[in-house]
Amino acid sequence: MSQHTTQLAWSRNDSSFAYKEYPREHQIDFGNGHTIPCTAAAEYLGNPDLPDPEQAFVGSLSSCHMLTFLAFCSLQKLTLDSYSDEAVGFLEKGENGKPVLARVELHPKTVFADGVEVSAEKLAELHHKAHEECFLANSVKTEIVTIL
Repeated sequence: MSQHTTQLAWSRNDSSFAYKEYPREHQIDFGNGHTIPCTAAAEYLGNPDLPDPEQAFVGSLSSCHMLTFLAFCSLQKLTLDSYSDEAVGFLEKGENGKPVLARVELHPKTVFADGVEVSAEKLAELHHKAHEECFLANSVKTEIVTIL
């Protein structure tokens, strides 16, 4: 159906390659001049001022859910003025004892345009449908929970 490409680049830059010393900073190039500096999570010797893969994963799930939600609202003529989310990913030990992002909680906040009334039941239905149709939610085994 489609392909989605990124380019990742890392370099040691004359640093030691001892485990606690080599740099974790790297670049992810999304094309069209959009490059993001990234690192390991601070708990894994990364720079706490840069995004880490776990945050990017959580952000991607949040973004995909939102975009799917927006599409359903638009198709149903439910005009939104704003959408925000404070998503949280939980790194836990998996069944095999290895760390996994076992659960992601989405905490979406929506503001509909003046005159657009959406009941709590309808809002929950839209979020449920967005979760069911989100490309990324369908691609991972992480539990994704929407908390309204």
